[in-house]
Amino acid sequence: MIGLLVEFGLLGSIEARLDGRPVELGHARQRCVLAALMADANRVVSVDQLIDRVWGERSPQRAQASLYSYISRLRQALSPAAGDADIERRSGGYVLTVDTSAVDLHRFRELVEQARTADDTEAEALFEEALALWRGDAATEQDSPWFNSLREALRRERHAAELDLVDIRLRSGRHTGLLAELATRVEAHPLDERLVGQLMLALYRGGRPADALARYEEIRQLLATELGTDPGPPLRELRQRILTADPVLDKPAPAATRRTPGSTGSSGSPVESAAPPAPVPRQLPAPPPMFTGRNRELARLGKLLEPRAERGGTVVISAIGGTGGIGKTWLALRWAHSRQERFPDGQLYVDLRGFSPSGDPVPAAVAVRAFLEALGAPPGTIPADPDAQAALYRSLTAGKRLLILLDNARSTTQVLPLLPGSPTCTVLVTSRHQLTGLTAAHGGTPLTLDVLTDAEALELLTRHLGAARIAAEPDAAATLLKHCAGLPLAISILAARATMNPALPLAALASELHEAATRLDALDAGETATDLRAVFASSYEALDAPTARVFRLLSLAPGSDIGLPAAAGLTGLPLSRLRAHLRTLHSAHLVQEHTPHRYTCHDLLRAYATELAQSFDTEAERTAALDRLLDHYVHTAYAADRLLLPHRDPLTLPPPADGLTPERLADHDEAMKWFGREHTVLTAAVEHAARLGLDARVWQLAWATLTFQSRLGHWHEVESAQRAALAAAVRLGDRSAQAECRRGLAWALSQTARAAEARDELEVALALSRDLGDDPGRAHAHLTLSWLYELEGDERAAYEHDLTALDLFTSSGHRSGRARALNALGWDRIQRGDYQQAVLDCEEALALQQELDDERGQAGTWDTLGYAYQRIGDHGNAKECFRHSLRLNRALGHRFNEAETLIHLGETHRATGAPPAAREAWQQALTILIGIGHPETELDRVRTMLQELNIPTN
Repeated sequence: MIGLLVEFGLLGSIEARLDGRPVELGHARQRCVLAALMADANRVVSVDQLIDRVWGERSPQRAQASLYSYISRLRQALSPAAGDADIERRSGGYVLTVDTSAVDLHRFRELVEQARTADDTEAEALFEEALALWRGDAATEQDSPWFNSLREALRRERHAAELDLVDIRLRSGRHTGLLAELATRVEAHPLDERLVGQLMLALYRGGRPADALARYEEIRQLLATELGTDPGPPLRELRQRILTADPVLDKPAPAATRRTPGSTGSSGSPVESAAPPAPVPRQLPAPPPMFTGRNRELARLGKLLEPRAERGGTVVISAIGGTGGIGKTWLALRWAHSRQERFPDGQLYVDLRGFSPSGDPVPAAVAVRAFLEALGAPPGTIPADPDAQAALYRSLTAGKRLLILLDNARSTTQVLPLLPGSPTCTVLVTSRHQLTGLTAAHGGTPLTLDVLTDAEALELLTRHLGAARIAAEPDAAATLLKHCAGLPLAISILAARATMNPALPLAALASELHEAATRLDALDAGETATDLRAVFASSYEALDAPTARVFRLLSLAPGSDIGLPAAAGLTGLPLSRLRAHLRTLHSAHLVQEHTPHRYTCHDLLRAYATELAQSFDTEAERTAALDRLLDHYVHTAYAADRLLLPHRDPLTLPPPADGLTPERLADHDEAMKWFGREHTVLTAAVEHAARLGLDARVWQLAWATLTFQSRLGHWHEVESAQRAALAAAVRLGDRSAQAECRRGLAWALSQTARAAEARDELEVALALSRDLGDDPGRAHAHLTLSWLYELEGDERAAYEHDLTALDLFTSSGHRSGRARALNALGWDRIQRGDYQQAVLDCEEALALQQELDDERGQAGTWDTLGYAYQRIGDHGNAKECFRHSLRLNRALGHRFNEAETLIHLGETHRATGAPPAAREAWQQALTILIGIGHPETELDRVRTMLQELNIPTN
């Protein structure tokens, strides 16, 4: 620790020191309250969060009173350091206000961050100083779930810093002194490919290439045996370099090599580090091509990068406000692009659509999810709970130099979950509102834009049209600018109109604009809004009638953008004709092609287009356009779902509308990519269809998106869609659809630990299917009920439901369902000790599934069969079955099933005397289960198994 008046320790036992003397902090629980505040120094921690962190689910009835008592005693203990360290009551909770350098956890992170951007000589000293802060495992006194999770995350941070330090020492040629240390670490982490790569490099440089290759062979066999995988490309590349005696391995990079997080060794090959670099998001839209003026505002934004000590180490936030069309996004993008080199870990961007006329603002949880995927979090490891997602987002951004641009925010509430917790990040927020909460509570720097000055407006118009054209008609140019009211959006649209028709005199355009403004005066009392609408009208009225119709109809589409095939469905036009209209609209600055074949427009333009559609297109025409669009989404999503899950019971859809051609997707991968592009639009489409009363589309879309959303663990989206679908099916009086929706809703509820609610939905679904004579529907409900009863420990009820499902599937000739039921019965028989019959059931199921090419079913049956062999004691066959299951589950993206198989594989490794392999499998399983938000009871089971191996747990 550094020699400050007050010092706090979390990286070991929980402690505090004043002038080097220990402070008496009281009993363990009281110290844990301080530790919970230390971890988020200078950030408010709510009372509920503190109780959860300290007690977890075992909080006493008077936990709040105890907490207040602990805080009072801690304040008294720290009173000699008043002013340097204080526990303050704030709205909603408590905050430890302290220089972050006085807390060893934050000092460690600051040093590591500095090291990762320094040259090797300085970085080595910084890493050594950072690692010297550790006195043992973090916060060893506490065993609550939150502290356990924090402890495991800090272990990973420490391990990564240690590996970074080894890379530096390898680069400086000190491989000999590292051999013993690396060999010991590899024994503790035998499947860590980066660590093994470091040892291989040290051995090779020490004149032991044969030993280096032997280490490669050991990890290759271990990965194949334990996990059914091969070493990654970086480690394979290192092996090839050793085989060919590549000279690059003999020459360490110069000591002053500049390093950034995720950097590789010399020549761009990952020699020192065998782990692939983390993805670097580059999400900023293109910079504004005609940006003009705003020098004062740019300079003010530049001050954000001044030294941050005076800001108390908080995240740097600037809130840019101003009316629509004034250039907030352009200013933010111009500044962001000019400062990209200051953010080597990337730039994140989201349009929050705070003022979109076509729908609600983007929920913060949706934006957080998109950021997590951009930061490289595997979809299956992303938690289902929005708060947990936000916590993971803060973890992934910790210590990174990121720029985060939150465009078009509606409120502080929408922004808060998107704020990182690290002082290394810079956040830009644009909004038409002032966001005073962001400024007051989070230190945001407000920057309100005014319209362009006359000189800036003239410069912008001149850049568009050229000095000669402006000089030829100065009075007309001045009239045009008067109508634009200093708004960059209006100037750009008007200039696009003039550019598209060079022969049009500016005077004629000014006269036309005056007439339009006169006509529109009655529509809006605001002078600026009226002038802006006049600009829009001038450009719109220059369009030919078919292109104008496309512009109007695009405003009706749900979601923030629309793909070209979907736009063809909306407009009812063939792609060739539609492309021509879209090119015209793009040239007129009325739409933007923000990515290839995907289109959007400014929300003010969209509002104007919506107004036009309501005036010029009849309600029947608008409804028909939306119905075509939803028809496109339903049929394409249905086809994509059939590729993801071909043995799912199909729907009977009416044929596509005349002239409508759904997108053709070739295979599973194309279907996943299509859903990846469209899933936010599809979610908006479900909500939009529900608002318009298009009930058949609502439940069909919800059905078609269920498989994709389930695979990614989007359980809250599944629940929302299925509830909307159920309400629509009830309004339609479609009892079959109601049963389907209730089964889908029950699955989402069961995955979020709401078994009682799920069972209620399944009982209703079962009654509906029984009344309809739908035996396969009844069987599906019985299978899910069996699973719920098994979770609750009622093995007899689970067995009875599976037997009933088998009879129903068999009598109805449902072969894939019969195979699923046989697999479920095999599992039930294992629980009852009837292992041989379980093997027979699984073999029969597997034969059916292989005949049907049902890979999803095979994945589950291989796992059950392996579990049966494990109980019999045939561990060789058990491992082989588990590897088959893992391969299929990973290919299909079934994360929960993958975790279950890893647990079973770990049990087999333990039974055969291979605890390191068991640990690796169980830790992978635990990571997956935490990521998908699985119930705590299952997590505790895996943690207990790890504890029995004397392995630290999450």
